Amino acid sequence: MKRSNLSGAWGEALAAEYLRKKRYRVEAAGYSCKFGEIDLIVSDRKYLVFVEVKLRKSADFARAMEYVDRRKQDRIRATASLYLAQNPTALQPRFDVIEIYAPAGTATPRPEIRHMEDAFQ
Repeated sequence: MKRSNLSGAWGEALAAEYLRKKRYRVEAAGYSCKFGEIDLIVSDRKYLVFVEVKLRKSADFARAMEYVDRRKQDRIRATASLYLAQNPTALQPRFDVIEIYAPAGTATPRPEIRHMEDAFQ
């Protein structure tokens, strides 16, 4: 496994745990199809949330959210549409981004987590 895949999986696991503590239920992790991949799909009483997780060492160059550009958002929307077609729900869909800043990578004792709800415009 490549190092980036390992740290990506680590970041997604951190995000999933963070969301569980906020009372979200993890429906799927690493959902992929021909359109793309969604890191996490979680739900609460009102929303089915499609979550993009961005892991960075710092925000010195740019915030992690800035890497979720219009093209990336369009791919995530298309992937979410297919997921919803296969998994109908009465829940309102929402798109969130979780930024994780870990200066020492996976050795960071307390990574900073920022959760942006309804992040796509």
